[in-house]
Amino acid sequence: MKKIPENIRHEIEKLVKDLNYHCYRYYVLDSPVISDEEYDLGYRRLKELEERYGCIPPDSPTQRVGAPPLEKFEKVKHTEPMLSLDNAFSYDEVKEFEHRIKRFLKSEEEISYTVEPKYDGLAIELTYKKGLLNRASTRGDGYEGEDVTLNIKTIKAVPLKIEGVEVPEEIDIRGEIYMDIDEFEALNREREQKGEPAFANPRNAAAGAVRQLDSSVTAARKLKLACYGMGAANGVKFKSQWEFVEWLKTVRFPVPSIIKLVTGAEEIIGVIKEIEEKRKDFPFEADGAVIKVNEFDLQQKLGTKTREPRWAIAYKFPAHQGITRINEIVASVGRTGAITPVALLEPIRIGGVTVSRSTLHNWDEIERKDIRVGDTVVVERAGDVIPHIITVIKDKRTGREKQFPPPAKCPVCGALVEKEEGGVAFRCIGLNCTAQVQERIRHYASRAAMDIEGLGEKNVELLYQKGLVRHFVDIYRLKKEDLFELPRFAEKSAQNLIDAIERSKKTTLARFLYSLGILHVGQYAAKLLAKNFKDIEELYHVKPERIIEIKQMGEKIADSISRFFNDPENLAALKTLKDEGLEISNPDFEGAKQERRPFDGLTFVITGTMPMPRREVEELIESMGGHASGSVSKSTDYLVLGEAPGSKFKKAQSLGIKTISYEELLKMAEEGA
Repeated sequence: MKKIPENIRHEIEKLVKDLNYHCYRYYVLDSPVISDEEYDLGYRRLKELEERYGCIPPDSPTQRVGAPPLEKFEKVKHTEPMLSLDNAFSYDEVKEFEHRIKRFLKSEEEISYTVEPKYDGLAIELTYKKGLLNRASTRGDGYEGEDVTLNIKTIKAVPLKIEGVEVPEEIDIRGEIYMDIDEFEALNREREQKGEPAFANPRNAAAGAVRQLDSSVTAARKLKLACYGMGAANGVKFKSQWEFVEWLKTVRFPVPSIIKLVTGAEEIIGVIKEIEEKRKDFPFEADGAVIKVNEFDLQQKLGTKTREPRWAIAYKFPAHQGITRINEIVASVGRTGAITPVALLEPIRIGGVTVSRSTLHNWDEIERKDIRVGDTVVVERAGDVIPHIITVIKDKRTGREKQFPPPAKCPVCGALVEKEEGGVAFRCIGLNCTAQVQERIRHYASRAAMDIEGLGEKNVELLYQKGLVRHFVDIYRLKKEDLFELPRFAEKSAQNLIDAIERSKKTTLARFLYSLGILHVGQYAAKLLAKNFKDIEELYHVKPERIIEIKQMGEKIADSISRFFNDPENLAALKTLKDEGLEISNPDFEGAKQERRPFDGLTFVITGTMPMPRREVEELIESMGGHASGSVSKSTDYLVLGEAPGSKFKKAQSLGIKTISYEELLKMAEEGA
């Protein structure tokens, strides 16, 4: 081992200490005291010494980038669960939160609280051992997350070492990884220029960056960190949240931009109002305020409910709204042939994001709200929900507005259009509709399905137009040389796509079933099938009766699955995929017993307008173990009632079926039905 001169060792240690300090000044305090050129000179000198003498301190800034790409993320169990927070949507609910605290503690004494902005980002846990960053993990399901240490190390605001006198033996520090709005918009402009799909919001962009297998991609995104909580700790003790945050500041961790120590509900509400007023000037997205009981011993006494602590709550700000004009309405054809009306809007900035389109869901919705081309409308965007039109401002009509009737023929292929019996969707019945084909290919390659990075909307359209991919089977016949002459493809991008396709050949049965785009088969239904069938071959020629035997599988979905696996063309395509080297494992079959979920065995029907797209409400129900049905029957357990409910409400009343609001549905999901 090469002996390092003492003066060189001291120089390396000083450079590491100085550069980390200047990183803290620049990325956390936003108050640099040296120029970029001076920092770069010091960084180059440090790297030169480290390479020459083989001495690289673990907290060296040179260790933030350059790690080889991972094959996958390893799972990590949290020492203490990372629980979600209960929500409050009104000041009365904030007051009720304090009343509950006092009732539970059987105390009338004043209680202190901390109040801070609720960052709209990705929750992260940073584990430090003997002062050094040992591991970074995502929240996951609250009990187990993913090890994203290499990626988190690339974020300049994340300390690689705890600086200070009082260094714990081990501590889990929790916070939020986020992206500033300006950086998010610049990233989306760059992606659009490359023909890549834009991110929906800064949170999705931050989460996508953290979950990259190649840490150099994460490093290229300008992510930030705000620390606000503590998990397990050994070798240090804090009396309160306020004391903990003050310690975070002294050891150079970024903390929320506003954090106030208050007493009582009225003071809490005062700070909430202050944060709401200031958030329009925040460079980041904040969708609420977080209130926590300050004293840690009181937090312990209060404990937790099923899925959230009793001692904290998140106040959610009202949805962002704006007024704009509908320039045009177009009909979009999905992979199942469903035709959706989409409003193209005069671009408007809502909640830090430019909104230029909004789904109108279906023609029943258009008729109910009397939406026309040229209308002035109120558009709402709540959290990461797709923007939707709340109402039409009819006073602003000029008489030149035009209605948009359902199409008689498919706008893409010209085939006839039919309306679902008993439903609201219009569908193209063309077998060779290019829009459906392209959507099926895109769905097959999507992250939740086969996860083929690089096969987004633009590239799928390009490959389809060039005749290279007309069915998702063709994806596995692509060669690198096929891509070279195409726009947007160079040596590296072509190789990246070929590599992503090759990686996708190893998948699970649940993912594969979802990727096939079988009508009515979402992620939850695909998972259920994987639990009940050992392999894909067991589904070949399956009868509907066999599917109906599975709890929560109804006649409609059973017929759809049976039709798919009894179609000779589909079976031939599946055989071809196997011949192309597809390997399908099934860890879900006869595995660990399925955890009891709040909606297991329950059937829900939705009617009226929801605060979020109906599809997302259905996905929530299915993720909690329930079945989202399209029609009311004696087997319906709950009717979820939105604004302006239809005939389903009357039928539910006649059958004596219990009705609940969307908020009550969320509460049931949190507490267990």
